[in-house]
Amino acid sequence: MTYGKGVALVLGAGILWSTIGLAVRQIDEAGAASVMFWRSAGLLPVLWAFLHWRSGGRVIAGLRSVGMPGFVGALGLVAAYAGAIYALQATTVANAVFLYSAAPFFAAFLGWLALGEKVAPATWAAMALAGVGIFTMIGGSVGGGRMDGNLAALISAFGFSVFSVSLRWGHVEDSLPTVLLGGFLSMIAAFGLAAAMGQSVAANGHDIAIAMALGAVVLTGGMALYTLGSKALPTAELTLISSIENILAPIWVWLLLGETANSSTLLGGAMVLAAVMGNAVAGARRQALA
Repeated sequence: MTYGKGVALVLGAGILWSTIGLAVRQIDEAGAASVMFWRSAGLLPVLWAFLHWRSGGRVIAGLRSVGMPGFVGALGLVAAYAGAIYALQATTVANAVFLYSAAPFFAAFLGWLALGEKVAPATWAAMALAGVGIFTMIGGSVGGGRMDGNLAALISAFGFSVFSVSLRWGHVEDSLPTVLLGGFLSMIAAFGLAAAMGQSVAANGHDIAIAMALGAVVLTGGMALYTLGSKALPTAELTLISSIENILAPIWVWLLLGETANSSTLLGGAMVLAAVMGNAVAGARRQALA
């Protein structure tokens, strides 16, 4: 795996993931619980097949190896999946993706709090800028999207941070078995979420097809590309390159569906993305000097 191929693969993953909001907009009737259930139903067999191929058939052994940290991380993914889907249905795509793009900062803070990890001064500054951006977007929620959708996006960001920190806590090098476990738990959790929201996991064929394609093609395909490409890139550059997802997601729905974002969303989102990218650049410099 060369550096150039790694960049291309991670860039491809980000572009693929950026279409999630556009795909969710094509769903007619299914609620968040139903989408989560059928998306996981599409993800599981494809991800299982990928792990079977990569591990030489030792998928169960991989699941066992993640232990309690992997289980906690999988629970974090359940919250992340549920929050992201609800946010995309309840607010604008721009609001949703800009808010949950702050996940690396939730992870940095949680890692500092729970694991005693050192946080670089540049990261603290980026976290402060991201916080201002989040406040700006939340303040414009009346025009840019419903408050419940914004809160769901923040829950999604926190869920991803739990996933990330749990893997570091358990020194779990391969995240995909945890993602697979998260898919199983998401299907179970979907029934509880449906009952709590007065929904059903049942859906029409059109919505089921889109949700399963999201899991089988967009999510799993993106994860496969990202996993393969990550072997040639340092962590900071991975974060920087994959940020293309958060830039393109609102552009797709604007170009193809005419969905716009208000000034508060654009200003706050620009702050969050600048913080993410600035922190990644600073991290890349630190890695180069190490």
